[in-house]
Amino acid sequence: MKVHYLEIISHDVDAVCKSYEIANSVSFNEPDEFLGGARTCALADGSIVGVRGPLRDTEEPVVRPYWLVDDIEKAVAKVEAEGAQIAVPPIEIPGKGKFAIYILGSNDHGLWQL
Repeated sequence: MKVHYLEIISHDVDAVCKSYEIANSVSFNEPDEFLGGARTCALADGSIVGVRGPLRDTEEPVVRPYWLVDDIEKAVAKVEAEGAQIAVPPIEIPGKGKFAIYILGSNDHGLWQL
């Protein structure tokens, strides 16, 4: 298992990014429109941390890991068969791959296929 993208949704994006930059000696990029305006930082292992604000009034702050999978359609079908609620079916992000979001055990989870 590998986390490809760690998404952090916060009401204070700049403060979260600054705290990570100071504590970990990293730098966050400018907002990426393809990732909901997230400011991102690539880590040494190739994974990405993205921090963004809520995209809708009902979106609460959350930390959501997106696990790298070989076949997102198959992975979504498997978690759905185990009782997961599919919140966002697989969607292509130009140049970045596909992602999906599901809810299980009262937690948000994500899947990512390159």
